[in-house]
Amino acid sequence: MTAKQRGRPRNAQADTAILEAARDLMAAEGYERMTMEAIAARAGVGKQTVYRRWPSKAAIVAEAVMAGHLGIRAEDPPRTGDVAADLRDWLGQFFGQLGQPTAVAVIRGLAAAATDGGADAEQLYERFTGPSREQMLDLLRLGVEHGQFRTDLDIEATADAVAGTLLYRALVPPSAVLDTDAAGFLDLLLLGMTPRAGLDEGDR
Repeated sequence: MTAKQRGRPRNAQADTAILEAARDLMAAEGYERMTMEAIAARAGVGKQTVYRRWPSKAAIVAEAVMAGHLGIRAEDPPRTGDVAADLRDWLGQFFGQLGQPTAVAVIRGLAAAATDGGADAEQLYERFTGPSREQMLDLLRLGVEHGQFRTDLDIEATADAVAGTLLYRALVPPSAVLDTDAAGFLDLLLLGMTPRAGLDEGDR
């Protein structure tokens, strides 16, 4: 019998209550002000019940991401053959959520949790940030292969620019995030990736 199998089995209802409590507290108060005690109180369980399941609030956030309780993961990117349009639609899902105060609070909480470091930060990257980044890299590679994006496109830098812009938008006041901002950024991004027809080598 392993260590994970000893003792009473975990209560799935309590797990759900704890994860949802963490989500609600992050949205209402922010990650830094959220405490394990507050999570326990909101979930209606004892503090030790929380600590038996997760050693830290960062671990709870990581689990909430993996279990889908934070509700900020976009659908898989479409594959219509028009990579630029697919990229615009897919990124639009992420940008569209930045107008929702709850989603913004959750993204800020994820950023704060990631700075805690250790295994929890690794889990956040492996289960949330990493897969989304790989999906974007795949789209960018496909665009280059199909001649829709520049052959000299730095796909790693492009992916980082998108992630940085999304995080920046989450850090500014929600009232400053407009749909036109997202559209303008995506237009600029796609324009920069598009092959520059008729441009001489000497003009670059």
